[in-house]
Amino acid sequence: MILVAGDAGATAANIFTHELLMRAGVVSNLFCQVSFVFLVLALNRLFHGINDKLAKLMLALVISAVPIAVVNELCQVAALEFSSRAPYLAVLSPEQRSALMLTLLNVHQSGISVAGIFWGLWLFPFGLLVIQSGFIPKVLGVLLIVGSFSYLIDSSVALLAPQHGSAVSDILMLPLALGEISMVLWFLIKGVRANGPVASA
Repeated sequence: MILVAGDAGATAANIFTHELLMRAGVVSNLFCQVSFVFLVLALNRLFHGINDKLAKLMLALVISAVPIAVVNELCQVAALEFSSRAPYLAVLSPEQRSALMLTLLNVHQSGISVAGIFWGLWLFPFGLLVIQSGFIPKVLGVLLIVGSFSYLIDSSVALLAPQHGSAVSDILMLPLALGEISMVLWFLIKGVRANGPVASA
């Protein structure tokens, strides 16, 4: 973990020590967001004819989430900039730079919670589409809906009562991830037949 809550000095030291790791994290996060767009486009095509209104809502929520998550990575980029040895930063003391780095990473964490609202919302129409599809087990749709509410609770607590955010995240970790992981495994192992049954909306 790069971020050490409440400790600007330790956070700055971690950024200095693990700069390449942090940069790799930024790049991989951006790659994930680009992949997210292609994923929802593929799902939109998969569920075509099931319920077009839900499919469009799912697509819109993902398209809304991606720019938030992408722009949020600029907080980490800015923190890395303050960790550089650029001459123009000499006007700031090491303590000031450390405080700025910690602040930016804290804002980044809050940005994840903001994006998490949309990550939760998109799972709701996704889950309903799975339930209505007729070619994916309904239980997976139910798990996605449970994950949707878990994301929403987790992000809401993190934004409204951040002092309790970590404890709530620990409790919600399993229901939050179970639906998405189950869907990934089902697609990888079982897959969808091109000529599978399609339920009407």
